[in-house]
Amino acid sequence: MSARPTPRRTVLKGVALAGAAGVGVAACSTESELGSAVEPTPTAPVDLGAADAVPVGGVKLYREERLVVSRPAEGQYKAFSAQCTHAGCALDKVEGTEGNCPCHGSRFDVTTGEATKGPATVPLPEVPVTVKDGRLVAGPDA
Repeated sequence: MSARPTPRRTVLKGVALAGAAGVGVAACSTESELGSAVEPTPTAPVDLGAADAVPVGGVKLYREERLVVSRPAEGQYKAFSAQCTHAGCALDKVEGTEGNCPCHGSRFDVTTGEATKGPATVPLPEVPVTVKDGRLVAGPDA
């Protein structure tokens, strides 16, 4: 009895299904990483505007710049990337001191960068931030 060759169509279907399964596994991975953007933090200084836009004891999300800045005390600022370390989505809102990722529900303490709810487990990267002429500047050489 001779074995019949597998039809080309069957082979192609199997390859397509295996590829789709691989994409699904990658998209739903629970391992934390720095996300999908090539650079989750600024590669050049970014002017965020007036320093007093961040209230003392408060936090401000700069969604377009993918940054979040807190102001623990007068003259003190801390900045973190606002790109989720799980899949790279930008945080969409901050409630109190907790930042929310709309993609998979990860939450972060935006005053420390720490992941407080998964699937993310890696903290948000810290970004240097300074005040220059009354304006917040974040990123390298800030």
